[in-house]
Amino acid sequence: MSFQSDEGVRQATVREPLIVVSGLPRSGTSMLMQMLHAGGIPVLCDTLRAPDVSNPRGYYELERVKRLHREADKSWLADGEGKAIKVISFFLASLPDIYTYQVIFMQRSVREILASQNRMLDDLAQERGKANDDRLLESYEDHLFSVQTLLASRPWFATLHVNYRDVIAQPVKEAVRIARFLGRDLDTSRMASVVEARLYHNRCD
Repeated sequence: MSFQSDEGVRQATVREPLIVVSGLPRSGTSMLMQMLHAGGIPVLCDTLRAPDVSNPRGYYELERVKRLHREADKSWLADGEGKAIKVISFFLASLPDIYTYQVIFMQRSVREILASQNRMLDDLAQERGKANDDRLLESYEDHLFSVQTLLASRPWFATLHVNYRDVIAQPVKEAVRIARFLGRDLDTSRMASVVEARLYHNRCD
């Protein structure tokens, strides 16, 4: 699943949309990337971030995505034609309008996301930030409102919202729904098979 970009300056000509998996960190974006890969969609990712106890099957990330907001040359995105790439919600606004995107946006309880983030930091023995959970909750909710406005207002984005709990509870149904949105003949049985309910650790019922 390695990716190498062409560093030369070239005209971006994308015939197919880029498939963008997005959402807040710890919202299920890695799981969704695994599903797409299992279903038959090639993914853009590297191996710089290794699997760990929080994501035993890997993060499916591309390090260069983290520089989208400060790099002027985004022509490398043309290599994503018809492929899936993970772009967390904070970087969606940095995607250029010369491409079209099919965005699959993962939705999960923000309290569950915060609990998952805190557990991950504990597992990695990293210190937590000074902001308390209530402040982060408000900040994330404001951010998500802005992101939904962005996705709805820019014509180069087509968006499907996918709920994390629905994927856990009905993986086949959600896999079929995703395949229909993408207009692809995907192996939905294999997509569903990578969903592991046992990894749903941080429930806020």
